Order: sequence, then C-alpha cells, then structure tokens
Amino acid sequence: MILVVDMNWKRDSLAAAEFVAPIVTAVEPHERCEVKHFSDLQPAHLNDYSKIILSGTALKDHATLQQPQRFEWIKTCSQPVLGICAGMQTLSLVYGAQLSLCLQVGMIEIITLAPTPLFEGIFHAYALHNFSVEPADNFEVLAQSTKCIQAIKHKQKDLYGVLFHPEVRNQNILERFVKL
Repeated sequence: MILVVDMNWKRDSLAAAEFVAPIVTAVEPHERCEVKHFSDLQPAHLNDYSKIILSGTALKDHATLQQPQRFEWIKTCSQPVLGICAGMQTLSLVYGAQLSLCLQVGMIEIITLAPTPLFEGIFHAYALHNFSVEPADNFEVLAQSTKCIQAIKHKQKDLYGVLFHPEVRNQNILERFVKL
C-alpha cells in the first residue's frame, strides 16, 4: 500500500481535492493508497507502506516549509519517497537545502539532465510554485526548466522530488514511481 501524505495546511482542506485526490486517482489503478495528513503521521507506522508520496499545496500554503522537523523521519525511511512541489521543497529542507524564489504557473518545458526511471528527454509539465530548491550536496539534479531546478534525487536513497505537478499532466511519472 502507498501512503499519500496530504501536505496542505489543514486536515480536510479544500486544497486536498486539488493536490491530493488527483494523486490517488493516478496511483490507485496500480496499487492501493491511504491518505494521511502530515500532522497525523506516526513515524513508527510508516513501515506499513511500500512507498510514500508527499503532495503539493497551494501557492500561499507554506505550512510544511515552516516545520520541516516534522519530516525528520525521511532521513531514516527505507521506502522510496516522491515529493511533489511542496513535498520536494520540504524533503529538501530536511536535508539542509535552501529554497530560492522561482514563481512559475502554467505549462513549462522540462529538460532532463540525468538518467532517472521516472522520466526522460524534454517534456511539458504543469507548474504551480513560488520556490525552487538549491539542493544539498547529497542530492543530484535530474531536471530543470529555463528558470529553476525541477527534479532531484538523493544520491544513495530512493528519495525523489519534482517541483512540477505530475498528477495534473504527467501521470505516467506517478505510475513509474509506483513500479520502482
């Protein structure tokens, strides 16, 4: 079973319909999902899941970015993790990365820089973010747009981050993550 973490500021917020439900819709045909709000996570129970996906949030929702300590469990997590948008930003903050301003809304071109099982080549994706990341040394950059870094991976672990929203346009990326 895959855990989808609702990263929105409030449990059962309207934003969950926009940022969490489409992830579940894309993943459920391949593997069953369970959704939990980030404030309800119990690190001792995370081993019950095969993979973990951290959702994105609305542009002005910085709740998880202001409390990355809630996500320290990522450092000892043995399952693959995919952080989407705010999920990527939060994942990066846990490892000491810095955020940088990068406002992008709408369709953008993504250029793959390093091999990854999630995507390849040049493709278009939907972006909705205020910040990108300046990744920590233990992460490699997988892709970028003309404005900022768009995808990262931990050098030793299966921890991935994408700044764009694959649940909107590139659902095959979620399918590939499920099949890792």
